[in-house]
Amino acid sequence: MKILLIDDNQDITNMMHKYLTLKGHECTISNDGRNGLTLVEKQRFDVVLLDLAMPEFTGIDIVNSLCKSGRINDQKIVLFTASSVKDEEIRSLVEKGVHSCLKKPVQLEALLKAIGG
Repeated sequence: MKILLIDDNQDITNMMHKYLTLKGHECTISNDGRNGLTLVEKQRFDVVLLDLAMPEFTGIDIVNSLCKSGRINDQKIVLFTASSVKDEEIRSLVEKGVHSCLKKPVQLEALLKAIGG
């Protein structure tokens, strides 16, 4: 499976990259929201693992940009966040096309279940 990890925390993306690669997935990392959006627009990923809270260009900004361009359903989007997100906010994001939302620290078994592998 081809996966894009978008999170400004390099420790998290490095750990997830190692784990998912060991599980046989092809992973690309972006530690910047704008760069992550560019990658999504230029390449096809099976899953985008997306942090909600990033400086300057957030995961919500990425979701909104993908909605505007009509590309929100081109891949499965799994959000993850350490911040407290209200149920209605998650529901709104799911209505836009997001697959699911995981809380940090992300449990690796829950991550595999969310991506479908």
